Amino acid sequence: MTKRASCFSNNLGFTIVELLVVIVVIGILAAITLVSYSGITSRANLASLQSDLVNNSQTLRLYYALNGSYPITLDGNNCPATPVADATRCLKLSSTNTYAYTPSITNPTNPQDFRLTISSADDTNNFSTNANNLNCPLNFIVVPGSITYGTSDFCVMKYEAKQVGTSTTPISTAAGLPWVNISQTTAIANAPNTKNPDGTTCTSCHLITEAEWMTIAQNVLSVNSNWDNGSGTHVVGTGYIYSGHNDNVPANALEADPNDANGYAGTGNVSPSNQKRTLTLTNGEVIWDMAGNVYDWTTGTIGANLQPGLSGEVAYAWKEWNNGSLLQNGLPTNSMPASTGIAGAGGWSSAKGIGQLYSNYGETTAHAFLRGGAWGNSSNAGVLSLALYNSASTATNPLVGFRVSR
Repeated sequence: MTKRASCFSNNLGFTIVELLVVIVVIGILAAITLVSYSGITSRANLASLQSDLVNNSQTLRLYYALNGSYPITLDGNNCPATPVADATRCLKLSSTNTYAYTPSITNPTNPQDFRLTISSADDTNNFSTNANNLNCPLNFIVVPGSITYGTSDFCVMKYEAKQVGTSTTPISTAAGLPWVNISQTTAIANAPNTKNPDGTTCTSCHLITEAEWMTIAQNVLSVNSNWDNGSGTHVVGTGYIYSGHNDNVPANALEADPNDANGYAGTGNVSPSNQKRTLTLTNGEVIWDMAGNVYDWTTGTIGANLQPGLSGEVAYAWKEWNNGSLLQNGLPTNSMPASTGIAGAGGWSSAKGIGQLYSNYGETTAHAFLRGGAWGNSSNAGVLSLALYNSASTATNPLVGFRVSR
């Protein structure tokens, strides 16, 4: 009998190579799908935050139109409770978003301003607005303007600027260490590269100006809760204003914390201590590391042979702000503590936590403004600390970072 070869012999399965190819292709497709889904989810979450911000801020403005005041308190249903109860003007949130509402601190019985922040459930993303409908980018805060310094309401990074990889794109986020080793010139050039959450460029973003810095300083100096005498008293000018991570323990810059209640994060300190890294503005906004951690460039500059200091001085040294002889040369009056208009500020020393001035009367070249102090500056650090030892092009200082405004 003749044997016939089976057409199925030796061809009943896939080879190992074929199986591996299929597995790799499936893996690639799965990865693409996951990335695409994650991107869509992230955009949807940000959209819900922005939508909640717009809708709820409009609700608050309608309440103001009816009552001539923004709500002082909200009840358990997120409805205005005082000064006039209104169950029809309640804040409403989508998904798992949360909100923080604070009326104006400067006029607590008849608030003419407010701070509304809508945050994601994990508190990693948030947007803020105020009565003037100034909607700030992701992780920026609203700063009330100042007649003293000629500023209108503006947005500023809640945290010191961080770098996205090796790019020229700054971001505001609690995670990561500040972007340092950057010159004022480069900070000015890179600040407009700040991105909005949707990937578009932040319109009008710029390196914080000297006037904007002093606006924030004036504001936080006027808030009682930023001051501590070590015995539970919080009154402007009593004790010291918190001056951030400046005791050189640890001897490096620190990350921030997404929870504003953790103002001593990373310092190893607890209250009462001047090492608190958060300061509260009159509208309830919270800003991190205005003092200590790393210096921040402002746009301020001072020309050759114009630095304030002591007559005959030929070297850089720290000096107290209340030393009257410093006023004889160069420094703009509106950079001085007295310009804030806060009672007694002109006589405050570094014992009040405001910091000191680092200058050299004999300096013969132009220099740029560094504000706030760094992690090892001790009493020299503070919201009014000013160092004039770097030129605008100095780019290799690990103590120097920056902050963006809009």
